[in-house]
Parts: sequence; C-alpha cells; structure tokens
Amino acid sequence: MSATDPSAAAPRPARAPAVRSGRRRGSQRRREIAGLLFILPAMALVVTFFLIPLCMTVWMSFHNWPLMGAPRWTGLDNYAAMMKDRRFWNAMNFTVWYSIVATIAIFGVAFPLALFVERTGRATSFYRTAIFLPVVVGFGSASLLWAWLMNVDSGLFSPAAQALGLTERPVNLMATTDGVFWSIIVMVVWKTAGFTMILLMTGLQSVPHDILEAARIDGASRFQQFWRIKLPLMKRTLALALILSVAGSMLAFDQFYIISNGGPRNSTLTAVYWIFSQSFVSFKLGYGAALSMVLLVILVVISLVQLWLLRSPTGDK
Repeated sequence: MSATDPSAAAPRPARAPAVRSGRRRGSQRRREIAGLLFILPAMALVVTFFLIPLCMTVWMSFHNWPLMGAPRWTGLDNYAAMMKDRRFWNAMNFTVWYSIVATIAIFGVAFPLALFVERTGRATSFYRTAIFLPVVVGFGSASLLWAWLMNVDSGLFSPAAQALGLTERPVNLMATTDGVFWSIIVMVVWKTAGFTMILLMTGLQSVPHDILEAARIDGASRFQQFWRIKLPLMKRTLALALILSVAGSMLAFDQFYIISNGGPRNSTLTAVYWIFSQSFVSFKLGYGAALSMVLLVILVVISLVQLWLLRSPTGDK
C-alpha cells in the first residue's frame, strides 16, 4: 500500500473526537475529585460531630446505660417507660406552649423592626447594630444578667417598679409561675429578636423593586404592596426564620436552668431540662438517649409541617 493511498489516512479524523471526549472525561473527573477534596473537611465535621453521635445516641437508647459499669441491652424498654413518664409529657406540654408564645412574641417584635430598618437613612446602620447587639450575648450570660435583674433583693426590676409607682411593695417575679414565664419570654425576645429581624429584613430587601414599582404605578397602597407582594415572596425567608425560632424554643434549656431552675414546683420544666436531669443527674444515660430521640423526631415533624405550610403554591423549588 502506497503512502498516498487515501485509505491509510482515513482513521485519523475518526480518532480526534474520541481523543477530545477522553480529555473532557479526564477534565471532568479531575474537577469532581477537586470538589470532593474541597468538601471533605465539612463532611468530616458532619460525620464526627453529627452522624457518629446520632448513631451512638440511637444505640444507647436501646440499653440500660449506667455511668459506671457495662451497658445492658433492654430493647424498647426505655421507650415503653417514657410513655408512663408523666413528668416528661408535662415538660413537653410546657415546652410546646413556651415555643408558641415565644415564637409569636419574637415575630411580633422582629417584623415591625425589620420594616423599620429596611428603609435607608442616616441612622439606619446605628439602629440595626443597636437592635442586633443582644444577639451577640450568649444565652448563659443573658440568663445570668436577667436573674440578677429579677432578684427581689438586689435586682433592678423591683425597685424600678416601686419608683415608678407601679407597686407599693417589692415584687418577687421568681415566686410565681406567670412571673417567671413572662420574664423569660421578655428576655428571650430581647435576646433573639435582632437575629430574626436581620433574616426578615434580608427577605424584604430581596423583593424585586420593579415589581413594587409596577404595583405603585397601578395604585397599590403600602399595605397592599406588603400583603400582596412582599409577604408571598418572603415565604422561604419566613420558613427559615420560623424553623429556627421554633427549633430554638423547643430546645430551650439555659434560661430555665439558670433563672428558674425549673421552678417554682417544676412548673417551668422543659423537655431538654428533663433530659438533662435524667442523663446527668440521675445518670440514666440510656433513658436520656431515648428521650432525646423522641424530641428529635418531634422537631423533624414540626419542621416538615412548617415547610409544607409555607411551600410555594406553584411547587417551585
């Protein structure tokens, strides 16, 4: 066969697409490996601090797991004992009631503040910073501060009420369930409303201005713009803020442990407080793990219900 035979050069054009395809596959594989390497630290943290403890908690919930000594398999005994634990269900009922009241109070304060700080102005940055500052304070520190303010002997609330003429004698807010409950609600709103305000403000600012301008030209009032345009377009932001608020309230512990210690007469005992008591005071680690798993399931169900209620009517993701 001669060098000028056309059949000798025919395979070369057919091999070029195969070479380019192989190069693309190799480049794609390298990008996938690089992406895996980038997310590897985050995956390691999730596995180490979430998946492994979660699996251990599930395993512990099926055991009689004392602080000292070998654990003993008990199957579903911990879950069966939980069904008869009236103290736990009373704590769960109180936690649900507290979560409802706290969430409504937080949104009732955060939404007007978000509408206020959304507008641009000279002092807007100052207002945003001042309202957000309590969020920086830890719940433990805020609870200690509030416990001192509520103290009838050395605090400030009782003398201030007397000085303003609201009461004739010192007021002990720690003596009654209502006093403790509503004082903690005020503290939680003061502590967390700034964070919810920032989330809602971000949702308000994400609404396209051209839609609002078109509504304004069509004669829509400010309330109609808010109710008909801004609020529907904020569903994702509302879902995030609502889930964070409800989940945080359902997991309340610091404020009730530090301020009221579950009192008076265990009337402000939360679910997490009871889990803590069973696990690290009574040293029933297996039973505490079972209670934790039930609380986790309840939180997941509540979050899914909230996402379903705030889903997009068109099914957009």
